[in-house]
Amino acid sequence: MSKPRSINRDLVLDMAEKIVTENGPAALTFDAVARAAGITKGGVQSCFGAKSGLVSAMAERWGRNYDECLEKTAGKNIKDISGLEKVRAHVGITAAEKSLNARAACHLAMLVESQELRDWIRSWHNSRVNTLDMANKEERAARVAYLAAEGAFLLRHFGLLEVSDAQWKSIFSDIDEIIFEKPSNQA
Repeated sequence: MSKPRSINRDLVLDMAEKIVTENGPAALTFDAVARAAGITKGGVQSCFGAKSGLVSAMAERWGRNYDECLEKTAGKNIKDISGLEKVRAHVGITAAEKSLNARAACHLAMLVESQELRDWIRSWHNSRVNTLDMANKEERAARVAYLAAEGAFLLRHFGLLEVSDAQWKSIFSDIDEIIFEKPSNQA
């Protein structure tokens, strides 16, 4: 009797992200993922149970990778990063990341898959913005920078606006000026 082949979950998740990125969330099916990963549909089902399990796994992996990047950027444990520092780091991460396709794929898949996953992504974004103190001018500017970075991300990676790499750098240079603006009494 032959030993069952193990399934590389990361490869399956990579293929799921690629399918959503290239063809949209409606194209994300177990059949399509199985073909792309070179495994059976039953293999995908055994790994993730249901499509919502696959999308949740995509989101969890992206979230873990993002948190690691956030900690590296801020130079601190995630629990010790203030709301303002998280937003500053987020803008930097979004500007510097060469491929935001995984993030875009996760967002798209979560938005169409289930209310629970829509709530998860909503909560994730709210946790960034709602921790800022709106009585503080610097934190209000950080909120604007966050919204600008997310707007640029959504437009570029959902294919709604063609943005060259040079334009991307320029956009984030402008955003940096907003978030790191010196008080008017400093020259």
